[in-house]
Amino acid sequence: MVKNLTLTGPDLAALLCSRVCHDIISPVGAINNGLELLDEGGADADAMDLIRTSALNASVRLKFARLAFGASGSVGASIDTGEAEKAARDFASVEKKTEVTWTGPRVIIPKNRVKLLLNLFLIAYGAIPRGGSVNVILENPEYDAVFKLIAKGKMMRVPPKLVELLAGTMEEAVDAHTIQPYYTVLLAEEAGMEIEINSTPEEIVFSAKTISTEA
Repeated sequence: MVKNLTLTGPDLAALLCSRVCHDIISPVGAINNGLELLDEGGADADAMDLIRTSALNASVRLKFARLAFGASGSVGASIDTGEAEKAARDFASVEKKTEVTWTGPRVIIPKNRVKLLLNLFLIAYGAIPRGGSVNVILENPEYDAVFKLIAKGKMMRVPPKLVELLAGTMEEAVDAHTIQPYYTVLLAEEAGMEIEINSTPEEIVFSAKTISTEA
């Protein structure tokens, strides 16, 4: 068990909402800028291009957030891993700086596993801020699941807050900037999985493995 998972339900919900708002406020603001440009008689083509690009960005991020953070169905619902793959690919395609490969069967699995997978994707994606590649590998996702996400890029960095959370050494209060790794660790516990990080100069591997129930 991870020691740091002490947020109350209302605090968790509030911080996750802040995180989602942070992710979509930029493209929504850009849409508004494009509309203002049209109102001022600016270049119609440039304004419409800005609006279209920003609207797509906002839509992709909202759809991703719905799967990664939202309820996505009733309690106990399951989700198709194909939906997770599409969400991850679309998320990366908007910024066009990171190539996503996805290996594994398309199956329907408990939603907490899908949410964990997508949150690990966000962490792996953020570990290569200048872009690169994220290889997602699903092994036996319906049963003793193993998820591996391999991040490669020019400027790789292991998220320090995730390391602190997993080690139980994080002393600072969780805020909107650290809520996403916190939620990832929480999802892993709920899904009966444990997260590991292995880093080399060539790549960072984030993995989640089903915890054995054998005595």
